Amino acid sequence: MKLFLKGERCHTDKCAIEKRNFPPGQHGKDRKPKIVGYGLQLREKQKARRYYQVLEGQFRNLFEKASGMKGITGENMLNMLERRLDNTIYRTGFGTSRAQARQLVRHGHILVNGKRVDIPSFLVKPNDVLEVAEGSKNNPTIMHARDATAHSPSPNWLEVDRENLKARVIGQAKREDLVQIQLNEQLIVELYSK
Repeated sequence: MKLFLKGERCHTDKCAIEKRNFPPGQHGKDRKPKIVGYGLQLREKQKARRYYQVLEGQFRNLFEKASGMKGITGENMLNMLERRLDNTIYRTGFGTSRAQARQLVRHGHILVNGKRVDIPSFLVKPNDVLEVAEGSKNNPTIMHARDATAHSPSPNWLEVDRENLKARVIGQAKREDLVQIQLNEQLIVELYSK
């Protein structure tokens, strides 16, 4: 499944999933793997982990926090994944991929409520103001990302000012706003609940 992990490249003919979408080997095209039960749950978890580019320990900790919250565990977990600072920067369009957005955060280019935050797993809250640091506003990487993502709309839970490189979290992400790929979070909950 195409997860759009490579930024702009996934929208061109160079995308690996477009070129070769079958298992390796001489009989790769002929093999039809039959996946049921645990395999389906594991594949769904791995898809979510790779989509958000989170390590196994981080993903497990997010699940534990989500299961302790009120509401539906799967939706809580996806909401927390979506509110990570690196993902939020990607959603605002200041990075062309989650990896690039993560690097911008790690290198200290992002301010949250006027304070420099360099932790990609930082969870943003409603009314938080995200902006690019003053010294980084002319950074060619950020400018290129802003121009490359100008056509893509920002999610409903973010208010983005692309010209001034600012964004404001205006609410919680709803389930329909969360993920651009097909993801069944119930299978992930079942996997971790064993």
